[in-house]
Amino acid sequence: MVWHGRSLAYPERVFGRTRKAEETTPEVAQEPAQTIDPQAPKGRPTPSRRDAEAARKEARHIPSDPKAAKRAQKDRAKRERSEARAGLMAGDERYLPPRDQGPVRAYIRDYVDSRRRISEYFIFIALGILIAGFIPNPQIQVWISTLWFITTGFVALDMVITLVRLNSKLKERWPDKADRKGGMFYAGMRSLQIRKLRIPPPRVKASFRGENLPE
Repeated sequence: MVWHGRSLAYPERVFGRTRKAEETTPEVAQEPAQTIDPQAPKGRPTPSRRDAEAARKEARHIPSDPKAAKRAQKDRAKRERSEARAGLMAGDERYLPPRDQGPVRAYIRDYVDSRRRISEYFIFIALGILIAGFIPNPQIQVWISTLWFITTGFVALDMVITLVRLNSKLKERWPDKADRKGGMFYAGMRSLQIRKLRIPPPRVKASFRGENLPE
């Protein structure tokens, strides 16, 4: 305290403060601040690259031996492919390709698979006509050409009827055009495939009369 150029100090004893209180006053120790690595998770030191790689291998049960690790990796990849194949054949949504995912594509598959269509036999008919085309007989060639045009016409008519009916049902269930995008092409390609070779496999029974159409 300064008073008119003179420094006034407090007396040794202040009223209300005793030596005993001074002696019992705890002293706060000033601890040095600890430096924390900003990249270390939860205050732990950042592991080295070698330690991190070892931890990943241990978590994935990868042997330290290079040959054994490569063999284990191949076995794991084979097992994953087998699981994906089984899931695909079972129609599990998690294993389906993007083009087969979604309720719209599932409904299209059920609609196409619910009925026996001439389009699924088109490959066999076309193959038979192609083989018969090698017969060197003009009259037979005329019949083969006629049969080819008739078969192609039936397949085209059947596909048009199928797609028109399917498109009408899709509009009722999914009015948004974006949900139905690519649906007609998807249905056409599936109807041309042999039933036993369709992937995902059909999950509804087929009938020539269309009695098993999905509601």
